[in-house]
Amino acid sequence: MNNGRFFQRSNRRNISILRRGFSCAGTNRLGSQFGGTYLNTAQKVEQLLKQPVAELGYELCDVEFIKEYGDWVLTLYIDKEGGVNIDDCERVSRAVDPLLDEADPIEQAYMLSVSSLGLDRALKKDADYTRNLGKRIEIKLFAPKDGKKEFKGELVSFDETNVVVRLEKGELTLERKAIALARPELIF
Repeated sequence: MNNGRFFQRSNRRNISILRRGFSCAGTNRLGSQFGGTYLNTAQKVEQLLKQPVAELGYELCDVEFIKEYGDWVLTLYIDKEGGVNIDDCERVSRAVDPLLDEADPIEQAYMLSVSSLGLDRALKKDADYTRNLGKRIEIKLFAPKDGKKEFKGELVSFDETNVVVRLEKGELTLERKAIALARPELIF
């Protein structure tokens, strides 16, 4: 399946990259494996790798499949208690490589990147909000609420429709669909 690959470390961020150059003919086998429903590439990969990554002691927090500078890049964002370092990224990369080769979920050549979440990673999923309960976050809204579009405070709670943050003057409830960006507040 693979007709060439190389491993490199990137100084740009705490990741390991595995270059995958291969071509595959035929259909994507994940369609039948996961009930035959259409899922985008990132969702397919997340379903395939979530459990194996968890068995290594990491949480697979997010998967992105995007084109960067003309190359397709599959990025796995991982986390664990105490944080993630380059050795963790390399361990996950080496463990998932044969699984990706066997399942063959991506038709074109791509680079595999395994990364920590980063300090300012956007809160997208419930798991992201759960990880940040009791911590300070910053929120930017699409449209102003009470004359403001930006808020900073402690994440108190959330559900499928709302996020509650504790500000200096009390608690504020915001609709999740009104939030353009939520992320951990960086305090230096």
